[in-house]
Amino acid sequence: MLQIILYNLDIAIEAIKRNKLRSLLTSLGIVFGVASVIAMLAIGNGAQQEILANMQLLGTNNVIIQPVVEQREGEVNEDAENVASQRRFTPGLTIDDIYSIKEQIPHVAAVSPEIIFDTQFIRAGQMRTGKLVGINGEYFGINNFNIISGADFTASHFREAMPVAIIGYGVRTRFFAGEDPIGKTIKAGNVWFTVVGVLEERKLTSNQIENLGIRDYNMDIYVPAESVLLRYRNRALVTNRDVQQAEAESNNNNASGDQQNQNGINYHQLDRAIVQVTDNMFSVTIAEIISRMLKRRHNEVVDFEIIVPELLLQQEQRTKRIFNVVLASIASISLIVGGIGIMNIMLASVVERYREIGVRRAVGAKRHDIQLQFLTEALTISVAGGFVGVILGMSLSHLIQVTADITSIVTLSSIAISFGVATGIGIIFGYYPAKRAARQEPVTALRHE
Repeated sequence: MLQIILYNLDIAIEAIKRNKLRSLLTSLGIVFGVASVIAMLAIGNGAQQEILANMQLLGTNNVIIQPVVEQREGEVNEDAENVASQRRFTPGLTIDDIYSIKEQIPHVAAVSPEIIFDTQFIRAGQMRTGKLVGINGEYFGINNFNIISGADFTASHFREAMPVAIIGYGVRTRFFAGEDPIGKTIKAGNVWFTVVGVLEERKLTSNQIENLGIRDYNMDIYVPAESVLLRYRNRALVTNRDVQQAEAESNNNNASGDQQNQNGINYHQLDRAIVQVTDNMFSVTIAEIISRMLKRRHNEVVDFEIIVPELLLQQEQRTKRIFNVVLASIASISLIVGGIGIMNIMLASVVERYREIGVRRAVGAKRHDIQLQFLTEALTISVAGGFVGVILGMSLSHLIQVTADITSIVTLSSIAISFGVATGIGIIFGYYPAKRAARQEPVTALRHE
């Protein structure tokens, strides 16, 4: 059997060599079709990896709560006192809110606040602006952060609001190059913090930072939330300075006739809150419950927004899936055109080689021998085009990744699928011409001019 296959393959290669240009043009459809399949699967695999990376950053089981300034409407000439009376009091997003969520809502695994202050980090004559982030003990677990040096915060650190910090990997590189930062101090604003731990480097791309609305965690310093509230500012408390500022703004508004209330003051105790649910199937439902609960706690004032990362990522996945369907359609059209080209050239080849068919039949070749001969020729053209298409597809995937900054991953499975498709096209579109050749009677074929 192997000898028969090799014999037919030799005949097929000889026939292709006699018509090199025609065979090349015939295989172009297969070449571009397979290249499109390779590029499509590579982009799809890259997109899937990117989505999984984004899911790890945001957390599939997380629900994010962000404070916003209350939006109000009114006529410009409306009496200022009426406007003030229509405004309801709201305490803003507080630590009490998130702990109430954990205690009262089922399927909530963990909650963590974020209190963010833009400040300056200073050490050993070096200065850099950065973010000081107040957190609780569940924050690192919720966000999949690993501590590579030192230790996590202890209960006493939170209870006593101690000036201790866990620094990001970038902060360690910038301020503690060549030395162990554990036990050493770094100044954030006017407060000195003792470093007790270092986080593992979190590799982020500029696209992730921009599209996901996240910051560079490597350049943050993390401290107990109680330390931030005690040593910096607790926005939930009304201070003498707040009273004086509000009085000055009220006098200015009355003097100028400006009836618009100043909404620029951030009265929220927290800058963000993260709620981790036990299973992502509960994310949407819990987000709705949290919304109703916070609205009730905030006196029916909607001064917050709730983000469900899973929904955002599902939308992104759906968009990329549509993109892949478009690419698959283009690839399918190219492959069908290539298959039609193979059928066309093989039908012409059958007509040109009637005498050859007649001679082979006359010397004892059976119908299935003739059919196998022409089917092998069609398959050879298709597989050769598939091989060139794989090389072109890999090159195209790399070119797309370099020029368009789109992650593409070529896998062995995508190459196998492409070769399988090319082989299938050769068999399907080569079968009819091969069968037509096998039907020719020896006498009729020998008399054909």
